[in-house]
Amino acid sequence: MTSRNNDFPSWHATTICSVRKGDEIVIAGDGQVSVGDTVMKANARKVRQLGGGKVLSGFAGATADAFTLFERLEAKLERHPGQLARACVELAKDWRTDKYLRQLQAMMIVADKSTTLVVTGNGDVLEPEHGVVAIGSGGNYALAAGRALYDQDLTAEEIARKAMAIAADICVYTNGNVVVDKMTADTSDSKE
Repeated sequence: MTSRNNDFPSWHATTICSVRKGDEIVIAGDGQVSVGDTVMKANARKVRQLGGGKVLSGFAGATADAFTLFERLEAKLERHPGQLARACVELAKDWRTDKYLRQLQAMMIVADKSTTLVVTGNGDVLEPEHGVVAIGSGGNYALAAGRALYDQDLTAEEIARKAMAIAADICVYTNGNVVVDKMTADTSDSKE
């Protein structure tokens, strides 16, 4: 992640990994916040429940920006209850077109019982093709590890935790202080 002002060191993101497998959906996030080559905080919580616990979310990027986005998404979820995709599309529209929101530097993974989405400031609302998705500085490492582990006899949480551990071993902007939120997935319309 680049800084908004070249006079300050770059803030580096985090790693967020989501796994949907069987009747379980999890979002895991590490706790490291780095400025330049300095770890500023090792136990930040970047995974949250929204919509009265009906939506799991995790963010990579600037913390204040992410909280702004969480608040906006919460409002969209209230306006469109039970319609995660619509709420995310509305958020992405605002994020892309609003002069203030366009400056926000974060990405989000959000999931409910039936859908997992990645939401970006470029106006993207993407549903992953596979049961694993990851974002942030160590996102590609966690994604590769999660996809490699997916067909093993492991739960979604076990896959997410192992993928996060692998990312933390490789990415200097990711640590092993992992927070996991989970919920039971709707398997009646399984996308696996």
